[in-house]
Amino acid sequence: MNLKLDRLPERSPSKITVTVSPELKSALDDYAEIYRRTYGQKETVAELIPFMLDSFVSADAAFKRARKALRDEIAAKVTPASSPPTASRKD
Repeated sequence: MNLKLDRLPERSPSKITVTVSPELKSALDDYAEIYRRTYGQKETVAELIPFMLDSFVSADAAFKRARKALRDEIAAKVTPASSPPTASRKD
């Protein structure tokens, strides 16, 4: 059955723990403060990071091309190649 609405994507958040340098931690804290001053909205560094990462990855054209090639390669391995049609037999 083909519905107009495609299957919804996975929406369960994934928690990832990272360790950053003191310099990066300071920069992230400053970014959060500048964000608060700019938009009048206090957001924690932890709340901002997913959006920062999404923006970074979305803006990387080389990554997009390489990711598409990777996914195409994986799809080609998963999808069996079609076999050539067999000749019909006349009796």
